[in-house]
Amino acid sequence: MAARQSQKTCGGSNELTFATLKSKRLILRPLRDDDAEAMHVAMSDVDLMTWWSSAPHKTLQETEDYVKINANADRYMTWAITHEDDAALGWVVFVTHREKVKEIGYILRRSHWGRGIASEAIRRVIEHGFDDLALRKIIADTDPDNVASNNLLKQLGFHKEGYLRAEWETHLGVRDSILWGLLKDDYNRGM
Repeated sequence: MAARQSQKTCGGSNELTFATLKSKRLILRPLRDDDAEAMHVAMSDVDLMTWWSSAPHKTLQETEDYVKINANADRYMTWAITHEDDAALGWVVFVTHREKVKEIGYILRRSHWGRGIASEAIRRVIEHGFDDLALRKIIADTDPDNVASNNLLKQLGFHKEGYLRAEWETHLGVRDSILWGLLKDDYNRGM
C-alpha cells in the first residue's frame, strides 16, 4: 500500500516525512492534539488501561497532555487509527530506540476489539517501517499477563527475545516485561 505524505515531520535532526498510511479498511494518519477527546474513551477505560504503563486517565486534561506529547514529540511517530470517519479509535506508535530500530506500541478502544482492526493497523505500520523507513528491526515490550497483546505479537510474527524481571513500576506495582522482536529478514520471509 502506498504511503501518502503528510505535512507532519518526526525525528529531530533526522526529520522523516510522517506518512498517512492506508490499509484495506483503515486510514492511519498522524495523531493530532484534537484527538484527545476521542482518545480519552480508551485512556479512561479502567479495564483497557490495566496493562498500560500508566493508570487510567481521570480527566480529559490528563489525556490532552498525554496526546500532545505523543502527537508532537520528535521521539514518537504516532498514527491515529481511523475507520469510517476521522475519529481516532486508538493509535499505533513507533518509538525511536536507535538507528534502524523502533519500538511499536498500540492501543484500541475496547468497543472495536474482535474485528481485526488492531492487527490490520499494526501490520500496516510494520510494513511501512520495513519497506519505507528501511528499519532492520521492530521491537515490542509487554506485560507477561497481557495475554491478548502477547498473542497478537506472536500472530504478527514477533519472536520472544527476553524476559526482564521487575522491569517496570506501574499503577499495578512492579511488573516484569517480555521483550519481542521482528527482524526485517523474518518479515521478508513472510513470518
